[in-house]
Amino acid sequence: MRRYRTRPVPGFRSGEDRLSPCDRWHVWSPFATYNPLVPDAELSRGSFGELTLATFVERLASGEPVPGGGSASAVAAALAAGLVAMVASLSQGRPKYAGHTDLHARAIETGRRLSARFIELADDDSNAYATFAETLKLPRETDVEKDRRRAAMAAAARDAAEVPLAVAEACLELVATAEALVGRSNANASSDLNVSALLAEAAARGAVENVLVNLPTVNDDAYQTETTSRAMKLLDNIEEIAAVVHEGVKTGAARDPISA
Repeated sequence: MRRYRTRPVPGFRSGEDRLSPCDRWHVWSPFATYNPLVPDAELSRGSFGELTLATFVERLASGEPVPGGGSASAVAAALAAGLVAMVASLSQGRPKYAGHTDLHARAIETGRRLSARFIELADDDSNAYATFAETLKLPRETDVEKDRRRAAMAAAARDAAEVPLAVAEACLELVATAEALVGRSNANASSDLNVSALLAEAAARGAVENVLVNLPTVNDDAYQTETTSRAMKLLDNIEEIAAVVHEGVKTGAARDPISA
């Protein structure tokens, strides 16, 4: 196992633990009341959503295991969702796009809902690691203890795979909403739809990587096969829809309203 060492952070006590190879893809939450990597730490409650962007990036750049790739992917998706809501908002009340009023209202709601959901998933990714890290501390002196520890690790790894899978699923809804807006929203903001699709696709790719890296620890061949298939199908669909967004923005063609 690779050994990770934490460094002092204001308000925290430094500590370390032994992590399995897949652990680097997940992060312990700095907001939990108990942190298995920092014994007896007194940590405040909160969410990544409560941090400034600068603070989040600073923590991402630090030597701490939180936030990591899973949370970063979810935050990237949150930005993509915000762009979808922005484009729809910039299109409301404009006579040229009056035929798409209902679409814009739905897109604003979807973008804002998904943005909040992605922030929640960023926190969930951290919490999933915290649970997994606790299982690493279970005793393993006897065969019974080893079996119990292995089972706990498998259950925690399954949960850790489900979080990024949820990110990928939400990314599919996000790119579908962006695609619906292409040719039906403010043309001056069409490049923002492109950026949204690019961010969503990148977030989905990162999320799927986090799904796949956890599956071997689940130690369930059927689950691994099924979940891998689901994740790859989601990614294929997201990439396909994102390509439609890029092409639609490139051509700049206006589209008819979506039928009710």
